[in-house]
Amino acid sequence: MTLFRHPEDRIPVLLFACVFALDLTVYFTASSWWLPILWFGVGIIPKGWISAWNHHHQHVTMFRHAPLNRLLEIIFGFQTGVTSHTWFLHHVVGHHVNYLDQEKDESTWKRADGSIMGEVEYSLTTALTAYPRAYHVGLKYPKALRVFLAMVAVQVVLLGVLFWHHWYNALFVFLLPMCVSLYVTAWATYFHHVGLETKEHAEASYNILHRGYNLLTGNLGYHTAHHTKQALHWSKLPELHAKMAKDIPATLYRQPGIPFVWSGSEEKLELTDEQVEAMAQARAVRT
Repeated sequence: MTLFRHPEDRIPVLLFACVFALDLTVYFTASSWWLPILWFGVGIIPKGWISAWNHHHQHVTMFRHAPLNRLLEIIFGFQTGVTSHTWFLHHVVGHHVNYLDQEKDESTWKRADGSIMGEVEYSLTTALTAYPRAYHVGLKYPKALRVFLAMVAVQVVLLGVLFWHHWYNALFVFLLPMCVSLYVTAWATYFHHVGLETKEHAEASYNILHRGYNLLTGNLGYHTAHHTKQALHWSKLPELHAKMAKDIPATLYRQPGIPFVWSGSEEKLELTDEQVEAMAQARAVRT
């Protein structure tokens, strides 16, 4: 019996474990002041990508057994700043339920007066309120809330032990990357829906078709498809997007961010009729 719900998750999980092993290696062996800082800088972008996979895991858990999922979530917590069930509460049963209503959305991009937040304001607001909002949503889901609170406690205790053992290395290898990754995750989500006021799923998300971006984020760029069927495994999102391509406005596409595009990062794109038709035809060939 396989440990994984979907075999496509095996290689990603192996890579997450390898990154965490490197984190621990730097933490336990670094004796120079500059090495933990260097590792912190090197890891910012990769841990931002891992945040996308943590997101996928909160939608469709990677392991069949709860203890393995909780262990993976501890690793994700140290890498992304988002602990077990935080995104499930904030995002899966929060944002995905309410994202068409900016008065209720846990990741709202509007201010109280109805104006649109800027990138930094949104990112800071979303990052700083992530845990309180998750707790608030959790009041409606007591079973998930209990897991959320228990795992936050476990994560804090483990982080405390790491600081007790070597506070300097713990600061740069774990705590600061956790904080920065949470902010980067919030910043990335700004471009998913900002400015789109609609009640139609097909018109409520921006999409990114860049191959490298989707390879390293688990097809997060197919965001309309993801919101249309949030319980669909990440590996199947391109096919669903192709099926929906003719219903998605050609203006709802963006460039990927840094490091995939350095000039015009996150700029809006408009597909041609030929490009939309090509996606639909590609699906027809596969099926």
